[in-house]
Amino acid sequence: MSTESFMTASDVPLLDHHCHGVTTADLDRAAFESLITESDWDAPDGTTHFDSQVGFAIRRHCAPVLGLEPFATPEEYLRRRSELGGAEASRRLLRATGISDYFIETGYRGDEILDPDEMADAADARAFEVVRLERLAEELVIGGCDAAGFRAAYDGLLEERLRGAVGVKSIAAYRIGLDFAAERPSAREVDDAVANWLDRIAQGDPVRLDAPVIIRHLLWAAVDRACAIQFHIGYGDADVDLHRCSPLLLTEFLRLTRESGARVMLLHCYPFHREAGYLAQVFPHVYFDVGLAINYTGSRSDEIIAETLELAPFHKILFSSDAFGAAELYHLGALLFRRGLQRALDVFAERDGWPASERSRVTELIAWRNARRAYRLDEESA
Repeated sequence: MSTESFMTASDVPLLDHHCHGVTTADLDRAAFESLITESDWDAPDGTTHFDSQVGFAIRRHCAPVLGLEPFATPEEYLRRRSELGGAEASRRLLRATGISDYFIETGYRGDEILDPDEMADAADARAFEVVRLERLAEELVIGGCDAAGFRAAYDGLLEERLRGAVGVKSIAAYRIGLDFAAERPSAREVDDAVANWLDRIAQGDPVRLDAPVIIRHLLWAAVDRACAIQFHIGYGDADVDLHRCSPLLLTEFLRLTRESGARVMLLHCYPFHREAGYLAQVFPHVYFDVGLAINYTGSRSDEIIAETLELAPFHKILFSSDAFGAAELYHLGALLFRRGLQRALDVFAERDGWPASERSRVTELIAWRNARRAYRLDEESA
C-alpha cells in the first residue's frame, strides 16, 4: 500500500498523545482570539491574532469544515461559528480530524473544557486521561493534607489516579525550569519543603507549587511507578522562561532514569526539536513531538516536521496537537501533521528512492504505533 493511501483523514488513524479538552461555549471574538495565541495579552489595538500563521491556517483549512469558502474573513468565520454554536462547531472540527485516540491532560483549566468521556463522545473517538503531577499535590494541600502526611498521601493519590490514566505530565519547565537537580531528594528534604510551602500558603500565597524539592519528589514518584512521563519543553505560554526549557537540561535526569522502566515524552520542543531528536537517539526511553509548533507555524510547519526526521529514530517520534479550548487546533494539528510528514517522505523518495511501502511503514509508526508501544496500550489490552 502506498504512503498516499495512508495519508488521508479517513485512512490514517492518528493517536494524539498530548492534548487538552475543547470548550463547547459560544465564544465571542475576544475569547476565541485568546485561544489561538500563546500570549496572555490581547492583540494591540487595531490588530488581530488572526494575522498570524495559525490565524491564516484557520481561515484556509477550518472554514470549509464549517461550510465557508477558504479564506473567509475573520468576521465571516466567527459569525458562522456563532450560527452553528460552540458545541456543533467543535463536533464538526473534531470529527474531521481522523484522530482515533486522545490522551487528554486534565490538570489545566479543567472546569472550562470537556473531560475525556465528553471528548470521546464529541469526537466519536477513544479518550484517555493524563494526570498532571503538580496538580495532584495542589489538590492534597487544598484538601488539608499536612507536611507529615504528604508523602504517603501523594503516593496513595497517584496510585489511585494511575488506575484510570495512561501517563503523567510535569510542568516543571513552567514552575522551576528544567535546570533542576536531577537526583532524588531525601524524605527529610521533602517534608521540610512541604512544611515551608504550607507556611507560605498560610501567610497568603496562592496554592501554586513552585518548590524544586517537591517537584523533584513528584517526578521520582512517577519514575518509581515506571510511568510514561510527559515534560513540557520549549515554546509555550508567556510565563515560561524559554532559555530554561531546553530538553538538554534534562540530560542528567535522563541518565539516572534510563533503566527505570519509565518513558520520558518531550512535548512540543520548538525551537529545541533538533536537541530533542538527539536525546531520542541516545536515550532508549526518550520520545518527542513538535505538536504545539505545528499549529502555530502553519505554512512553515512542513519544515519543522522534516527537521524532526533528521536525527531521531523513526520509532521515537510521536504525533500530538497540544490543542486546548478551540477545536480548530485539533483539526489543524492533524491536517498539518499529515501534510508535513507526507511532503518530507516524498522528498526522501525523490532524493534517495525510498520505497512506498517503507514510507507507509514510517508514517504508521509516527502516526500511532509508536505511541501505543511507548504508553504500553497493547500490553493493557492483551
